[in-house]
Amino acid sequence: MSRVKVLKLDTGGRRRGGNYDRGRALVAGGAGFLGSHLCERLLSDGHEVIALDNFHTGKGYNLAGIARDGSFTCIRHDIIDALPTDLAVDEIYNLACPASPPHYQADPIHTFKTSVLGSINLLELARRHNAKIFQASTSEVYGDPLVHPQPEGYFGNVNTHGPRSCYDEGKRSAETLFFDYSRTYGIDVRVARIFNTYGPRMQPDDGRVVSNFIVQALRGDDITVYGSGSQTRSFCFVDDLIEGFVRLMNAAVPPQHPVNLGNPVEFTIMELAESVIDYTNSRSRIVHRPLPVDDPRQRKPDISFARQHLGWEPKVALSEGLAHPTSYFDALLGGRRFVAPRAVQASSAREATA
Repeated sequence: MSRVKVLKLDTGGRRRGGNYDRGRALVAGGAGFLGSHLCERLLSDGHEVIALDNFHTGKGYNLAGIARDGSFTCIRHDIIDALPTDLAVDEIYNLACPASPPHYQADPIHTFKTSVLGSINLLELARRHNAKIFQASTSEVYGDPLVHPQPEGYFGNVNTHGPRSCYDEGKRSAETLFFDYSRTYGIDVRVARIFNTYGPRMQPDDGRVVSNFIVQALRGDDITVYGSGSQTRSFCFVDDLIEGFVRLMNAAVPPQHPVNLGNPVEFTIMELAESVIDYTNSRSRIVHRPLPVDDPRQRKPDISFARQHLGWEPKVALSEGLAHPTSYFDALLGGRRFVAPRAVQASSAREATA
C-alpha cells in the first residue's frame, strides 16, 4: 500500500499549479473515516484538496488511494494550534474531532479544545480568506432525547458534566461559535448534525456499534450488546452522508440553523446484532453488558429540511451497506476469506418501504 506524504504546515500556503474547477478545499480531520471519503469526493469534483490532520485517530492509509494525486496535499497539524495566515482556501470542512466514545474520552480536555479552539482557528481562517466553512456537528447534541424523531429545532437533553460531555458540549459550543461568527462577521457557515454513519475505514477499535459488531462477528467473539438492546439507532452509509455534506456546502442559500443528516430508518441494537450475525454467517453469541452512562435510548433524525431544501435523502439500505465495512474489516483483520451472506433479516421489508 502506497504511503501518504505528510508535509509540515509551513508548506501549506503554497499554491501548486493547475486549473481547478471548484477551488481549493481544506478538510480538517482529512485522514479520518469521514474525512478521507470527503477528500476523495472533493478531488473527483475538481477541487484542489488539503487534508489537515494530527493523526491522533486519523490514519495515513485511509488516504493511500489519493496519495499520488497531484491535486492533493496532506499536512500534519493540530487545529488547536495557530494556522498560518497564508493558507489560502476557498472552502473549509471541519471534521477534526475524535467521534467515538473511547477515543474522545481518552483525552476529554483535548477533545473539548478541538471543538472550541479548533473551531475558532478555522473560523478565523475562513474570515481572513472569505471562505465558506462547514462544521461537522453531531446528533449527540440532542443527548438522550425526549422528542422523537429529533428535528433541528429541538434543543436536546444533555448532561453537561458526564463522561460524554467533552464531546456533546464541545460540539454544541462549536455550533454557537459558527453562528456567532456568521452573525458578527458575515461568514458563510454550514452546520450539519451527523447521525450514526458506517462504512469502510472505520477503525476496528473505535467502540462504535457497527464496527464493534462486525469485528466481533468476524472473529467469532461474543457480540456485546449494552443494556437490553431495545435502544434504537439509525444508520447512514458513508457515501450517502458525504453526498449530504456536498449538497449542504453547495446550497445557494446557507441555512440559518444546523441541518440533520442521517438515515431516518430506525433499528434496535438487537436487530443490528442479529443482522450482522446472519450476514457474516458467524457463530457468535449475543451477550449483554450494563448500559454506559448517558447512552441515549432513541436516535432518529427528522430530515424534512434536507429533503425539501437540499433534495437529499439516503439511498443505501442497511441490508445493502453492511457488505462494504464487512469486506473492509475482513481484509484488515488478516484476510480471512469472507463467506457469502445469507439473506439479511433485520427489517428489510421496512427498509424497502421507508
